[in-house]
Amino acid sequence: MISDNPALKDWLAQVAPEAGALEPIAGDAGSRAYFRLNTKPCPRVVMVAPAQREACQAYRQVGELMTQAGLHVPQVLACDLDAGLMLLEDLGHHDYLSALDGPDAHGLMDDAIDALVRWQAATRPDVLAPYDGKRLADELDLFPTWYVQRHLGYRPDAQWVERWSEGCAQLVAAACEQPQVWVHRDYMARNLIVSAPNPGVIDFQDALMGPVTYDVVSLLRDAFYSFSQTEEALWIARYAERARAAGIALPTDCQRAVDWMGAQRHLKVLGIFARLRYRDQKPRYLEDAPRFWGYLHRELGGYPELADLAALLAELPEPSR
Repeated sequence: MISDNPALKDWLAQVAPEAGALEPIAGDAGSRAYFRLNTKPCPRVVMVAPAQREACQAYRQVGELMTQAGLHVPQVLACDLDAGLMLLEDLGHHDYLSALDGPDAHGLMDDAIDALVRWQAATRPDVLAPYDGKRLADELDLFPTWYVQRHLGYRPDAQWVERWSEGCAQLVAAACEQPQVWVHRDYMARNLIVSAPNPGVIDFQDALMGPVTYDVVSLLRDAFYSFSQTEEALWIARYAERARAAGIALPTDCQRAVDWMGAQRHLKVLGIFARLRYRDQKPRYLEDAPRFWGYLHRELGGYPELADLAALLAELPEPSR
């Protein structure tokens, strides 16, 4: 077990000698592990990212950018970059996913949109790496590789591959045409903590410079929670109003931009979830595949330009497991 690692125990003895036992925290879909330390007067979080020096450096860099933008993120209290160890402020147990069905949901979403606008408004060029066309296209390649071939057991022919490539090129081109801002890349309920000030934002180390609607999609078409279309339209309008007031450039047709960006993200995530199941032995993520198919039917169904991509996906067999 990671928590039994002697190097980790030795490091904690130096940076948090008063700490007790490590309590595992449900982590993200990556290889990082998180533990809560019940220290006095307040708990701390340990992030263990073996052989991920760059990820730890990125965490510090992006955390500083978010703090400067007025967002509430965990302070880095101690770190060993070479060992991939970080001691972080604990923002609490209560994430948005556990609160969105409660009476405070409206206020929580209002806060999340305000924080997102502050983050985007702070954008400066040449700070974060670009979320460019190659990266977006590489992400889409995960879908035929892992979901279509590995999960469905379907071997697409040359015509299918050609049509798929044409559809992907449309989605990537549309994303690259959007105004570019700082992008969290997983700005969703599980990564937003109910806190004061609200929200606390976590899991931001993979941030890039990318399409302005990307984090809007992450927030409103969540991997683990679905808003009604009426609620979603309200929040898109609220976001657009505040973004424009903050001087953030938006696509002329914001709804179209959200839908096309959503199609790219949700095809990518289906590929990632299939990879998590078969390569990383983490099957639980793929259980949410029906939610993503629901999003995709909406995102592709309203646009004649994407009709062939929609038809291509409709030709795929149903998963047998």
